Amino acid sequence: MEFLRQYQMNIMFALVIVCGMLTLFSFITDYTSKGRKKSLILMSFSAMVLLISDRFAYYYHGNITLTGYYMVRICNYLVFAMTLLIIYGFNEYLIDFSINDQKLSAIPKGLEYSKIILIIGEIILIVSQFTGIYYTFDDNNNYQRGNGFVICYIFPLVALMFQLSVILKHRKNIRKRVLIPILLFTLLPLVASIIQIFAYGVSLTNITSVGLIVILYIFTIYDANTIIHKAHEKEITLLREKQETANLMLMQTSEALVSAIDAKDEYTNGHSLRVAEYSVMIAKRVGKTPEECEKIRIIGLLHDVGKIGVPGSVINKAGKLTDEEFDMIKHHPIIGNEILSKIQIAPELSIGAHYHHERYDGKGYPEGLKGDAIPEIARIIAVADTYDAMASKRSYRDVLPQEVVRDEIVKGIGTQFDPKFALVMLQLIDEDTEYTMRQMWKRYYF
Repeated sequence: MEFLRQYQMNIMFALVIVCGMLTLFSFITDYTSKGRKKSLILMSFSAMVLLISDRFAYYYHGNITLTGYYMVRICNYLVFAMTLLIIYGFNEYLIDFSINDQKLSAIPKGLEYSKIILIIGEIILIVSQFTGIYYTFDDNNNYQRGNGFVICYIFPLVALMFQLSVILKHRKNIRKRVLIPILLFTLLPLVASIIQIFAYGVSLTNITSVGLIVILYIFTIYDANTIIHKAHEKEITLLREKQETANLMLMQTSEALVSAIDAKDEYTNGHSLRVAEYSVMIAKRVGKTPEECEKIRIIGLLHDVGKIGVPGSVINKAGKLTDEEFDMIKHHPIIGNEILSKIQIAPELSIGAHYHHERYDGKGYPEGLKGDAIPEIARIIAVADTYDAMASKRSYRDVLPQEVVRDEIVKGIGTQFDPKFALVMLQLIDEDTEYTMRQMWKRYYF
């Protein structure tokens, strides 16, 4: 206690700076509710005024000048007034916490009583300035305790007791990281006030209150950050679930649409599913991520969606197509692009449909793009599409032998196909010694 008495002026000066910073931080903080923010500003600003007043009251006591006369009276009044105001701010903090965090339908009675007691305490404090109940000043302008000095402790102590009763009543519903500083804020000032009565000349209650405001602010921000972090994690989880649901719906819708399109050709039913799978196999070999592979799978599924605009009689024709009929076939990439480009949430879906018949040498259709000007996904799908066209039965021929399929892929390197992806396709063919790869899609979809 003697140490505190000796260095309390320096301690109070340091705490003034801390309170000023807390007032600023509370003002610019948006993590808490408006009510809690206002109460933190009120408490920290009141504590700053209290400490400054207490410091000047010590500095001017015994000063018999006119300035000293007014300073000791004003500052001592502010010390008592700010003490009550700090507790009032804490009461507002508890009210906001009860309504917003504990979701109570009404303000607890104990907090209502506490507010009334604190208001009465402020009124009595004003009255005491004219009656000397709490304190007086001698001829040397020194502070002297009045006969009713103990009364000034009754109001804050009773208010704190009501606040404590509310906290204890609802303690099971209060998060531990918040309960600890709230309990300290009610209990320690009670102890400090009792000691203060017998420890004259030491601002123990004031210093304790300021220290607790700092602790309360820290725990409030920590609690707010924790809540925000959990809310953020929950939001991310919900967004991920929505994305997964959307992807699943897109995949299922795509498969249903593709099945309807592929069904137009009794010989190539399942073609789009196979092309999607071969495209993913190529993509994995060149180091694409799982997310990229999933995108390629969907785009591959929809690469022939434009055939919905081609007559079934043309698609299923056994003989050679006329120029007019071939023009209808060549038009399906444009139709596919027109259909899929309307899906604004996934604009990349049209890439495969639009460009899978472009050639690496620039002699493809519909745009005649060349080399890397052709989207990479379309270059992958082009190889997979050609492989399946040769490795499956068509209306005008049976399945081609594997060696013939391989030779055609080799012939197309650098002309029809991007060499990078054509070489990967050749690796897959060479590893498929039993020529079973053309049936692998069944294991994925059926």
